[in-house]
Amino acid sequence: MVITGIDIGSRTIKIVSIDSVDRKIAVSRRVETTFNPLDQARKLLNGIKTGRLIATGYGRKLAQENFGGESITEIQAHALGARHVFSECHAILDIGGQDTKAISLDSRGKVQKFEMNDRCAAGTGKFLEFMATSFQVPIEQFGVFALAGVEGLKINSMCTVFAEAEATSLMARGGRPEDIAFALHLSVVKRSISMLRRISTAGPIVFSGGVARNPCIVELVRREMIGGVLIPDEPDMIGALGAALYGIKNQEIPQH
Repeated sequence: MVITGIDIGSRTIKIVSIDSVDRKIAVSRRVETTFNPLDQARKLLNGIKTGRLIATGYGRKLAQENFGGESITEIQAHALGARHVFSECHAILDIGGQDTKAISLDSRGKVQKFEMNDRCAAGTGKFLEFMATSFQVPIEQFGVFALAGVEGLKINSMCTVFAEAEATSLMARGGRPEDIAFALHLSVVKRSISMLRRISTAGPIVFSGGVARNPCIVELVRREMIGGVLIPDEPDMIGALGAALYGIKNQEIPQH
């Protein structure tokens, strides 16, 4: 039987299907969420004969209502996915499109504590995407652009509107765009690491989520975390993987 995990996020939808016999990943796909996540989810699931579907992410209830199956929280999914990829991890920092999660695990991989910033876009992928647009730099290149900057300037506000105003003011005073971009990235990392340290000081941590594809953020997180940083090959797929693994672990429980 194939078990499929689907993670409906604010920016992308991801699925991971695992063969329950050999425990190998059979399918791994992602697509932009757009303004019609239900149709996008249908496209991803098209052609997959899954025996069980486990949904996670902010759209997990939407998936459950339309496709059946079960749903689990993002915290559960990321804990399962991160510990599966890196058995030595003690904590997880997940920076996604619309929220940031810091999760600490015990020696068995169970969630001990967590914090989640989900009330505004501050310090998330959406924040970086908005700022990249302000700099007229594609979001895929924004991290590389920021790495060309040097430390020194400061962005004090994490509100998107005020941060843009600060960046504009720094530019008007002659600040190099690369240095300002670096300062914006640093402000995101400082906020995220502060959240992580409130729930765990143990390392190594797993850095997951779409923002873990940003090379400047990765470099700055590594500087801050002396206990080590582990980054999956596909950091934004950890939630979908964890959802599928949940289905594998609980195969004996019938669907509702």
